[in-house]
Amino acid sequence: MLATAASAQELSRSPGWVVIPVDQYRTLRAQAFPIEGAPEQPPVEATLTRVDYDLKVTGDLAAGGASLTVDVLKEGWVRVPIPSGLLVREARLDGKLVSLVPGNDGKDGNQLSAVLSHPGRAVLLLDIALPVASAGGEESISLPATASGVTRASVQLPRQGLDVKLTGGLLSEKSESATESKWLAYAHGNAPLTFAWQQKKEDHRTSQPLRMRGSLTQLVGLGEDSTSIYAEAGVEVTQGAASEVKIQLPAGVTINQVSGAMVADWEVKAGELAATFLEPVEQTARFTITGETRTARDGQIEIPLLRLLNVERETGGVAVEVMGAGEIKDRTPQGLESADATDLGEMVSSHQSPSLEAFRLRSGDDKSPRSLTVNVARYEQQAVLMANVEEARYHMLLSTDGKMLVLARYAVRSNQRNFLKVTLPAGALVWSATLSGNPIRPGLAPDGSLLLPLAKARSSAETPEFAVEILYLTRAAAWNEKGKAGLALPALDLPISRTGVVVHYPPLFKVTADPGLFHSKPYEALSSAVLGTVLGAGVGGAAGEKPAPPPSSPADFGANGRSVSGLFDKFFKESYYGKRTGMIPVKLSFPAFGPSLFLVSELTSEGQTPTLGLSYEKNKKGGAR
Repeated sequence: MLATAASAQELSRSPGWVVIPVDQYRTLRAQAFPIEGAPEQPPVEATLTRVDYDLKVTGDLAAGGASLTVDVLKEGWVRVPIPSGLLVREARLDGKLVSLVPGNDGKDGNQLSAVLSHPGRAVLLLDIALPVASAGGEESISLPATASGVTRASVQLPRQGLDVKLTGGLLSEKSESATESKWLAYAHGNAPLTFAWQQKKEDHRTSQPLRMRGSLTQLVGLGEDSTSIYAEAGVEVTQGAASEVKIQLPAGVTINQVSGAMVADWEVKAGELAATFLEPVEQTARFTITGETRTARDGQIEIPLLRLLNVERETGGVAVEVMGAGEIKDRTPQGLESADATDLGEMVSSHQSPSLEAFRLRSGDDKSPRSLTVNVARYEQQAVLMANVEEARYHMLLSTDGKMLVLARYAVRSNQRNFLKVTLPAGALVWSATLSGNPIRPGLAPDGSLLLPLAKARSSAETPEFAVEILYLTRAAAWNEKGKAGLALPALDLPISRTGVVVHYPPLFKVTADPGLFHSKPYEALSSAVLGTVLGAGVGGAAGEKPAPPPSSPADFGANGRSVSGLFDKFFKESYYGKRTGMIPVKLSFPAFGPSLFLVSELTSEGQTPTLGLSYEKNKKGGAR
């Protein structure tokens, strides 16, 4: 009967059913609905969030309350450390007494802890007391450092007229009433918070009449357009305290600046300069004054003198210097006596003016009138050379048909000039120009002269030389069998110290120099090194000034010529035999040919056109010399 019933039940099930064992079902259900893992434990059991102290000092004890705000993060019992060093008389939590237990495992037996059982925020109220330390008339209390984020302390004393000093925190409020003093402070948290106080010491110095001594040293620079004034002032307070210093100013003096470590502000009013200090000065203070005025350029000049006011004794002096070309011819002091510049301190002695007079205040004469009048004589400044041509060298190639190719090279020394003005002979055609071996494009002045740019020399004791070079072609009269030739050289707008000319003439002629500006001499080497190192036109003949020839092959550039022969071939062709693109002027060589004659001249003046005279005669035998 049972088998028949079971068979009947199986037959009665609807389609889609699956029968599995219980263990497999539980496994599938656990995979479909996984159990969430246990939450992670907090890194700390509890934190001390805030500590508030409210203390009142009575005698040798500071008593009051401490409020500890605690956040418990862990389930179960946790320990909350109480700040060490506090004498706890009672502890309460939610109005109920709480027992405090010693440190865990016997460590730090003086450290007390409160045991809490519920997570969340709790406020633990402590009734505490602190001893008041006393030393040298100063009393203090020290609150321990805590790990709380905020530590606030309020301290009351039943006294007034106290000076308080706080360490380890910031004093936020300070108030006094008729019966007590109250302070409110916040601790840094990483150091103990210490209150120290003592009775105020009454200082009667500020109420005493002001008495002080002063010094004033001034330097007056007499310029052609304006007069500068620089002064150093100092005060020494012997009684009371000085909140400001006043200085009497002459008429027409303008004060530009008053500076000093103690100066807070300054003001000029009714002919007096008032310098206010940051706080009343009880000892010494110093400051400087800068100003200006207008005086006569020369003749009798009354020097503007500053004067300290409200001082018992004044020391110092005055120094006068003439700016520019001039000197002090006479002086008339009143209340002053002559002194050496070193007597007035470094401010005056550091000036190396050729015309400087120093005076110091006459001792014991503080209230008497004081004045100084000087007689200044001005002189016209003499112009001096700002540029010069140290050496000029010319190489001239002459032909019988009158053509003349000239290479002009100049060693220039300049510290101000921007251009060198060169006036070539009429009809001259410039072929090339270089500055320190680099091709340049000359400018053209309105009168037809050439303007060659000069190098900018750095300011130094010795201005260096640099080379300027011009190669030009000109024409003169054709040569006959016998005659004379006058050859004009370029005229410069700078004086030339020495000049040398190498003349290459046709081999079929005999040539001699005529008396005049130039005279014949044996060849002399260059005296200016820059002319011997210029990379440019090569010259030969008697001069012998010929630069090194270009390399004959790319391999001559170095040991690595074979490995990068393609690059060297390209450089070799472009540098010496190829055509360069761009606007770079062509650099040409001087074709030295034929016998030569060497002529020299000294001290060619500015704007002078040097001319040399030659006598020529054709060699009858038709051979070269």
